[in-house]
Amino acid sequence: MPTSAPHFTRRRLLKLTAVTAAAATLAACSGSASNPASGPTEAVSQDDIDKAMMTPTTLTFWTWVPNIDQEVALFQKKYPAIKVDVVNAGQGLDAYTKLRTALKAGTGAPDVAQIEYQYVPTFSITKSLVDLRPYGAAANRSKFVDWTWQQVTGPNGEVFAYPQDTGPMGMLYRADLFEKYGIEVPRTWDEFAAAARKLHAADPKVYLTNLAANETAGWHGLMWQAGSEAYSVKGTEVGLAVNDAASKKVASYWGGLVREGVVSTDPDFTDNWFQGFNSGKYATWLTAAWGPVFLSGSAKSTTGKWRAAPLPQWDTAEPVSGNWGGSTTAVITGSKNPIVAAKFAEFLNTDLNATKMFSEVQNFFPASTTLLADPSFAGRKSEFFGGQQVNKLFAQISATVDVGWQWPPFLDQSVKDWTETAGKSLADKSDVAAATDEWQARLKAYAKDQGFTVSAG
Repeated sequence: MPTSAPHFTRRRLLKLTAVTAAAATLAACSGSASNPASGPTEAVSQDDIDKAMMTPTTLTFWTWVPNIDQEVALFQKKYPAIKVDVVNAGQGLDAYTKLRTALKAGTGAPDVAQIEYQYVPTFSITKSLVDLRPYGAAANRSKFVDWTWQQVTGPNGEVFAYPQDTGPMGMLYRADLFEKYGIEVPRTWDEFAAAARKLHAADPKVYLTNLAANETAGWHGLMWQAGSEAYSVKGTEVGLAVNDAASKKVASYWGGLVREGVVSTDPDFTDNWFQGFNSGKYATWLTAAWGPVFLSGSAKSTTGKWRAAPLPQWDTAEPVSGNWGGSTTAVITGSKNPIVAAKFAEFLNTDLNATKMFSEVQNFFPASTTLLADPSFAGRKSEFFGGQQVNKLFAQISATVDVGWQWPPFLDQSVKDWTETAGKSLADKSDVAAATDEWQARLKAYAKDQGFTVSAG
């Protein structure tokens, strides 16, 4: 199950939660947050760690990951004095809203929580995440893909979470349709655009791809690949440039194909969208590493007809990709057992048996460098993809994800504004590049209104 699934429901709740989230952020930045940062600033001794791991302790862990009790059982077997209560507090925004409420109340927050990469700044800026460096987190850096470590690291080197799963983006395509219509696998976005025109001219019922006008996460992934520096954060100073040159390049490209009518913009993760994959309406899906497993379960009638390839490139001399989805494990400020909580988060995401289990039970695409190189993972052949070693391909793609991408501390608002500007423009077949200017203006005004110092990026 892709970890991006929470995105599908979050969007419906954005209007209701954005103001609350921003208020919490501002309060924390102004020093009035109810939960100040906790934990030691110096390294915790091994003796203290050993003592804590042998002391009877109960942790509360909020997560939406199905069947994660199996990985938790591995931890409890190694540390029998520790009991972990796994609580499903909802997915994505539902879980974050409950977490904010508990933090504000000063009671009821978990020791450990599942946090998506794009929401780490939202909670780190409110001092709601424990810096894991005193518990040895920095020593684990080499165990994770570089760009994932960057996603969990603060401006002063803080380690706010352990990476768990990821979604480097590639292209899934219908090999049978490509062969039928004489389409070569596009290596560049220019080739992709030419293929879109050729395919739709040959069969007006078929589109080379569907770019959902409601899919902010996928759009951010395309901006990421294009080299956009849409967000930067340092304390209460926020750089905003969602209309920078790279962002406008993406907007102009897709806006043009949509206006030509050679790319569809159907809302994704709907019945009609699922049917589009089964009926052959869409010849590709530009998606993340979790996409192959998701598609194989959603379009079973097309088994054997799909293949995977990297995203088309803006510059083939420097292959690069973006990311869509994935999550982390973080220790929450106020935990009475920060040593045990930190070691639990570390175990879940560095123990080889636990990380393997995530790839086999939950079908997560790993952040672990060891597992990405493990033949038992990379060498798996997929019947749905004609025997292709899809994991191996996406492991190679993961190595090309740009390490510099950052998220804003008010992502909810940015998603809302994108949906009402660039997303609406896609659906209306109007000027998407111009719409990014409105997106920028809205977001800049919002950030200033919340008390942030705003720069151009």
